This record gives sequence, structure tokens and C-alpha cells, in this order.
Amino acid sequence: MASLMDELLLTMDGETEQYEKLISLNGEKKDSIIHKKLDVLEAITAQEQAIADSLLELEKRRVKLLGSIATVMGHDGEQISVSWMIDNLSNQPVEQQQLINARGRLKEAASNVQVLNNQVQALLRQALEMVDFDIQLIKSIKQAPQTSNYGRDANTTGSVLSRSGFDAKQ
Repeated sequence: MASLMDELLLTMDGETEQYEKLISLNGEKKDSIIHKKLDVLEAITAQEQAIADSLLELEKRRVKLLGSIATVMGHDGEQISVSWMIDNLSNQPVEQQQLINARGRLKEAASNVQVLNNQVQALLRQALEMVDFDIQLIKSIKQAPQTSNYGRDANTTGSVLSRSGFDAKQ
């Protein structure tokens, strides 16, 4: 059981390290969004994907370890959590405290990543709004204003003034 516990703690520390890597990339990501450095943003996104893949593997390992620990503790087939482990390790205060610390660090890192992701999401939304504004502005510059000509059904005909500077009909 001690080796399973050690491996669980190492896995949780590994997850925390991966989240901290995501946090460190976040500053660069914000800067690349603000300054429209798409090549840098693409590289950061690739790094984040690699970290996410690593996090997924670590999470699978953690779940597997918790299943193995449940089997050793006589709770085979049950889905146990780190919180359940903390509650049931009252007779082993050293391991209990290690799990409490590892869980606290992991939860804090994951929470920080979530806050930063929300900030980046807001930045991306603003950037997309600016792009949409630019597109609409360019469209309106290229299009001449509509005339106030009405058809037989009393609706505007949607005729557009010509782009030439002279009226050839005069």
C-alpha cells in the first residue's frame, strides 16, 4: 500500500506541475492575443495540447491507482476519491497530511488555470468582435448608400447609388 500511496502522491504532484506549466504559458498567450502574434499563439496552443495530453494520462493513472488502493483496502469495485482516502487514513496521519497537501496544491493550480482560461476566453471574444467590426467597416466602405426609391408595394427597392463620380444621364 505504501508504494501505491507514494505513486499516487507522485502522480498528483505531476498533475500540479503540468497545471503550473499551463499557468506559465498563459502570460505569453495573452501577449500574443493582444499583439496579434498568430504564429506565437499557434506554438503556444500546440504546447498546451501536449500538456493537456499529459494531464489526461496522469489523470488516468491517478484513477487506476485509486482503484488499486480500493482493492488493497477491501473496497474492490468501489469508486474512491482522494477525499475518501483522506477521511479513511486517520490512523496514518503522515500519509493523510501528504494527501491533504497534494490535493490542496492540485486544486489550487486547477482553479488558477480555470480563472486564467476565462480571462483568455474574454480576450479572444474581444479580438473576434474587433475582427467582425473591421469586416463590417470594410464592407460599408465598399458599398455605396442605398437610394430612397420605392416600388409599387411601398417598400424600398434597395437600389444602390453608382460608385462613379459623374451622372452620365445629364
